[in-house]
Amino acid sequence: MSDTPVPVTDDATGVFVGHRELMFGVVYNMLGSVADTEDVLQDTWLSWTARNAGAPLDGVDNPRAYLVRIAVNHALTRRAAISRRRETYVGPWLPEPLVAVDEDTGAEDPALRTESVSLAMLVVLESLSPLERAVFVLHEVFGYAHPEIAEIIDRSPAAVRQLAHRARGHVHARRPLYEAHPRVRREATERFVRAAVGGDIAALMEVLAPDVTVWTDAGGKRKPAALRPVHGRDKAVRFFGAYARKGGGGHLELRHRRVNGDDAVVLFQGGEPYAVLVLDLTPDGERVCGVYVVSNPDKLTHLRREEA
Repeated sequence: MSDTPVPVTDDATGVFVGHRELMFGVVYNMLGSVADTEDVLQDTWLSWTARNAGAPLDGVDNPRAYLVRIAVNHALTRRAAISRRRETYVGPWLPEPLVAVDEDTGAEDPALRTESVSLAMLVVLESLSPLERAVFVLHEVFGYAHPEIAEIIDRSPAAVRQLAHRARGHVHARRPLYEAHPRVRREATERFVRAAVGGDIAALMEVLAPDVTVWTDAGGKRKPAALRPVHGRDKAVRFFGAYARKGGGGHLELRHRRVNGDDAVVLFQGGEPYAVLVLDLTPDGERVCGVYVVSNPDKLTHLRREEA
């Protein structure tokens, strides 16, 4: 058998490129990892170009549906490898953040032009089974009907409805439907950052909810970082207070950016990305009930210095 690549028509390439952002959004929301999503899209491209001896459009009435099906099934396969990696991961694991490129010009990472799911929601989705998560993402985020999803994941419509019911019930039990207004979120983020960086204990006590939880995902490659989630306002205040006393905030540059569609903060050290900080607010928007800090450098590689 010849190893010579089979040429692919410009039309087939254009169809793939035209649906790439959709596939990225679906797969990223299924996996929570930019690097794994890019690998899945590469696998999808290879499957697409190998079809019908390099003529993937032949016999395909709906290329969009066909490509999404390939991508979703590659993502489900990739999910098993991700789960194995997680077993040896050091400390809490958080999804890889999608950071807007330039607030001033309005330019964004192309992935952010797809449906954005908040970092907090992605954390909740991690507790679903791979199939439940696929169904939830396709139905709740991208608006696919149950019969369409059934064809994508090769299940009956009745099975898809059951998966959707379980996933929706689980998510809604853990994640309120309320989302704070962007202005409220921005103000809360600014209050929290000022208090945390300045070591203002009184201000931290005011802005943090009593049952706040802090997740710090450093992958064992940054300090300081808690190896377990920090639960409760008193422990959270001590955690951030200790960091401020050590001068942790003095050498960091803060820039406000949109992360997964929400106002957040990107921290820089020496001009390079150091961490992404995202807050989750109580339903009234007055206090912070969750703090997500992603500082694992492997999860910041797509955030280039000039983009932030």
